[in-house]
Order: sequence, then C-alpha cells, then structure tokens
Amino acid sequence: MNRGKIVSIIGAGNVGSTVAYSLAMQGTVHEIVLRDSKPDIAWGKALDMSQAAAVIRGHTKVRVAETASDLADSDIVVITAGSPRKPGMSRDDLLLINAETVRSVSRDIYKNCPNAIVIVVTNPLDAMTYVALRSTGFDKRQVLGMAGLLDSGRMASFIYEKLGYGSGQIRATVLGGHGDKMVPLHRYSTVSGVPITDLLSGTQIDDIVDRTKNAGAEIVGYLQSGSAYYAPAVATAMMCETILRNARQIYPCAVMLEGEYGYNDVVTGVPVVLGANGVEKVIEVTLSDEERTLFAQSVGSVKLLIDTLSDRRFFGND
Repeated sequence: MNRGKIVSIIGAGNVGSTVAYSLAMQGTVHEIVLRDSKPDIAWGKALDMSQAAAVIRGHTKVRVAETASDLADSDIVVITAGSPRKPGMSRDDLLLINAETVRSVSRDIYKNCPNAIVIVVTNPLDAMTYVALRSTGFDKRQVLGMAGLLDSGRMASFIYEKLGYGSGQIRATVLGGHGDKMVPLHRYSTVSGVPITDLLSGTQIDDIVDRTKNAGAEIVGYLQSGSAYYAPAVATAMMCETILRNARQIYPCAVMLEGEYGYNDVVTGVPVVLGANGVEKVIEVTLSDEERTLFAQSVGSVKLLIDTLSDRRFFGND
C-alpha cells in the first residue's frame, strides 16, 4: 500500500498557514506538517485545520514538526520562513537575515528529506531560491520559487478589471524576478485565446503592466501592517497540487538558469513544466528586442542580490 503524500511547510505565519489550509481543503495531501519558531502557535493552527478537514469529511491530517527530523519523508517542503523589513533596516540587512534563515532550513531539508521538492516563498524570492539551491546542493529541478504564477494571476485580475468580461478565460504571462523589474508579457496574454492587444489600448495595457509590477506594494499600502498572503498561498498550493498529481502543467516559476535565455548561475522566473520531479522542462519563449532588454534588466537585479551575498562571503562555507 502506498503511503499518503506529505507536504511540510516551514513558517506558519499568514502565508504558510494559508498554504496549509488551502491544501487541507483540497484533500490531495494525506499529511501536512507545520514547522515554526513558535511551536505553540503552529499547534493551534494545526489543530484548527485538522478539525476543519473533519468538518468537510476530508482525510488530511495537520501536525507540527517539533524538530527538523519530523520533516522526514516529506514529498514537498515549502519555505515561507523569514522576516519582514523593519524600520531602520536596509534592503541588504533584510537580504542577509532571510538568507541565513533559508540556509538553515535548507540544511535541515538536506539532512531529513533529500528527495523532497522544495518551493521557496521567502523574499527576496529569486535570491532565496538561489540560497536554497546552494545550501541543499540539490539538482536544480528539485528547487524552485513561487512568484511567476502569483504575478501572472495579479496581471490577469487587472486585465479583467479593465475589460469587465472574460473572467476565468484570461491567461497572463509574467517573466523575470519577483520585484519591480518583473516583465509582464502582454504579447503572451490572452482572453480565450484572443491577444489582449486586440482588446485593450496601449495606454490601458501600460496601466496593467505598471500595476502588476507594484501589486504587492499596493496591498501593503492598504493593509498598512503586513503584506499579501491569500494569493501567494493559493499560488503555492496550486504548485504543490500540480507536482503531487504529476499534472505536467506549464507555470512561470523561479528556477536556476543554466544556459537558457543566455544566462547561467542565476535564478529568475520563466515558464516551466511542473510534474512529479519538480521542474520537468524549462521553456524558452521567443522575446522581442524590447522584451529581451527588460528581461536582462530583471535578471540583473537578481544578480545584484546574489553578488551582495557573495561579497559578504555568504556562500563560503556551503
């Protein structure tokens, strides 16, 4: 008899707990494991979600990993652990703090579940995915970052706002790093197969592109404390479901490039085929000269973060 699928989530804050809840309600996962620096909070959420699963007559069990060894046998490990930027903290400070966190949990993953697929959600996402890859030493197919699916979903929602029709039929595509230099590709964005360039004016599309790039900041501005978590969590849960079902669907994800698009040793968002082995295939789409320039700028912004870590000798003891 085959054992049930196990998804472990490191970091039981808003994003991590919402990923867990989304998966528990879907019922694909047999067991969800929460690991957090505050185990009592994690246990409270685990019990609540297990009871929610019982209400819908589901079979998913949610428990807490008291130690790293409790992550053993995980099929997927999601990393959401990290710190938000606080007053007086520079971007480099935040980068180094979260890099230390991701390195630590990545080493736990390496020791306890070396066959797991790792999905990184911690920001700055592309750089943290790079850290997880370096810290685990896993094959690049095993480690990927969630962002492109989220950014593409955000773009799709803004297209719908402009059009007022086509809900559920909109497919948007965003490449590059998860930041303000991301590259929304309006040429590859459609409504039931119709390019949005045939449905919207250039000014409307420019508005959508700008709003997509700043979507996270827009939500932070409204919340005033905290950041988005429903959409990031649902995007992560969708990636988990796709991997566990071996659905082999195409999603934009943050992955290590090794020659694709002309880049090496850098992580950024590109379309990939997701399946049981994680990244089954990297898809290289044709880019115009302008899109290649924008993509290069986005990749460059991620490379700056990686170089900052290298300059601080962060990878010296890997």
